Amino acid sequence: MGEAWIRGKSAPLDDAIAEAANIVAGSRQPVIAGLGTDVAGARAAIRLARLVGGVVDHMHSDALLRDLDVMREAGMMVTMPTEAHVRADFLLLVGPGLIEAWPALPERLFAKRRIVWLCPDAAAISASTYKNVAVVGDNPAELPAIVALVRARCAGRPVANAPIALATIDAFVAELKRVRFGVAVWSAARHDGLTIEMLCGLVNDLNAATRFSGLPLASADNAAAVQQVAGWMTGYPLRTGFGRGVPEHDPWRFEASRLVDSGEADCAVWISAYGARPPAWKRDLPLVALTGDPNTIRSHVTITVGRPGLDHDAVEHLATTGTLATVSARQPEAAASVASVLDKIITKLSAAHPC
Repeated sequence: MGEAWIRGKSAPLDDAIAEAANIVAGSRQPVIAGLGTDVAGARAAIRLARLVGGVVDHMHSDALLRDLDVMREAGMMVTMPTEAHVRADFLLLVGPGLIEAWPALPERLFAKRRIVWLCPDAAAISASTYKNVAVVGDNPAELPAIVALVRARCAGRPVANAPIALATIDAFVAELKRVRFGVAVWSAARHDGLTIEMLCGLVNDLNAATRFSGLPLASADNAAAVQQVAGWMTGYPLRTGFGRGVPEHDPWRFEASRLVDSGEADCAVWISAYGARPPAWKRDLPLVALTGDPNTIRSHVTITVGRPGLDHDAVEHLATTGTLATVSARQPEAAASVASVLDKIITKLSAAHPC
């Protein structure tokens, strides 16, 4: 069972699926975006894009690709949350947005270890639960300079015009070199690529004399899992298109917002099963929305879908382990899953245009 609307009017689910198939079939450049869904939904979205020559892009691709760009251009030494929980004696928290990215971070990693937070957001560090955290730098805007400064001092290089006292930095650097197993934690949603690259360089430098690793926090809306699905189904990360019959990856060409706002895309399927996040596009176009809250999105066809792991069983990326895992529905409901809706759209399209 599911709730559906066509141009704002309630409609049977099968009629909405047929209308969605018609919209996609009439498109020359469809975009399948948002992609806030579980593994099954991501697989179905990529199958749909392959069938219609569309583009797939996640709502958090910017953050995903920042970490990925550093990994493939400069290298990245990373560990798993469970390894950090069990073995790390030192936690280096880097910049703002960490609690937002992983609300369970304090519960999982703050106990029984030394913690230093570089340039946190004031709201996070003011919470009484974090009083055992030492702070270096109080302005998130200064974080890139401070990370560069710390790396320079770790290498014994002179610095000038430091935003904080050099004695503070040198004491911090001396502590970094004494740790047995340190872990640097960051969220790419709040940093540019150069800051992440500098941080990963610092991690590599520290490994010359001790053990240090990184822990990039996954973006919301199951982005890490969708990225993995794209990898094993296409050989490429997200922002991949099928317009020429084979998968092609290009972070600029296949950015959904650019395609929509430029007029290159003439149809979109927006998937947001984890919440009510609407697309932040400047241009209207024929839109099929698969969402957990239809009241926040204006679309030609709207189909209510269940939230993975809550309304139906799912395979998701778990922040606590850093891996994919099966999650049983906590409050099973009859709402359709993203995968089931997309599979029906694919069936309609395949029947209308058989190979």
